[in-house]
Amino acid sequence: MTDQQQSRCGFVSVIGLPNAGKSTLINHMVGAKVSIVSRKVQTTRSRILGIALYNAAQIVLIDTPGIFKPKKTLEKAMVTAALSSFEGADFIVHMVDAAAKDPVGQNEMIMNSLAGQKNVILVLNKVDRVAKPALLKLTQEMNAAFDYMATFMLSALSGAGVKDLSEFLSQRLPEQDWMYPEDQISDMPMRLIAAEITREKIFDQLHQEIPYSVFVETEEWENFDNGSVKISQVVFVQKESQKGIVLGRGGSKIKTIGQMAREELEEMLEQRVHLKIFVKVQDNWAERVENYEMFGLDIPK
Repeated sequence: MTDQQQSRCGFVSVIGLPNAGKSTLINHMVGAKVSIVSRKVQTTRSRILGIALYNAAQIVLIDTPGIFKPKKTLEKAMVTAALSSFEGADFIVHMVDAAAKDPVGQNEMIMNSLAGQKNVILVLNKVDRVAKPALLKLTQEMNAAFDYMATFMLSALSGAGVKDLSEFLSQRLPEQDWMYPEDQISDMPMRLIAAEITREKIFDQLHQEIPYSVFVETEEWENFDNGSVKISQVVFVQKESQKGIVLGRGGSKIKTIGQMAREELEEMLEQRVHLKIFVKVQDNWAERVENYEMFGLDIPK
């Protein structure tokens, strides 16, 4: 940032259906992983702040759980967290999977929840998978259904078009001092980020076998004089059969998951990591509201 540039800073809430690409977009804008990405829907459970710098602006991005019709207690808490992210946001980015079937109809619930909100930006993602005529038609239909202030077309995965969105936000956020240090990329505690990384690896390895109801908690974090760190985590599942799947034959699956998580943590922390992972069964943990505080969710009323 130069002396001639006025610093800008503000909050941008990124909302959308599960798997619209919200986490991928935020990670790309931040330039580092702050939110886990998985083929499995509903992997983002709580509001995660990613802090992106662009020109003289600090763009504080709120990655929210996907908005859908909740049934279970955990799902209600997730949707409540997403909707409450509107409060205090300078801009709301509504991210839509342009390649999905009937994106207008699928996003009707979200557009209804946006009623009365201003400064809402439409972001059509995965546009590289859609023919231009269909893309223009979708743009017209979405803007007819809701009064968006601007529309952007991009690919969060490749990064194409992301710069245009960053430029737009950086020019319009409030003129004020940055809220976070220049080198900070998230407000999430490192213990929680480490747990999320392990949860991502579980989904990568067990996409078909394990439901969303797997939870990882970092129980211990010990730094040593030689610069290494020891991290102990517990993976909670709801059934004994799920425990066997996560462990794998002779512990092979959890060993692979642990190795993948350790390698990513070492790269992120730039230090040697000793990672120990235990798997425990906790019946119906997803309905136990005392667990919600661990990953930043409020108890739904």
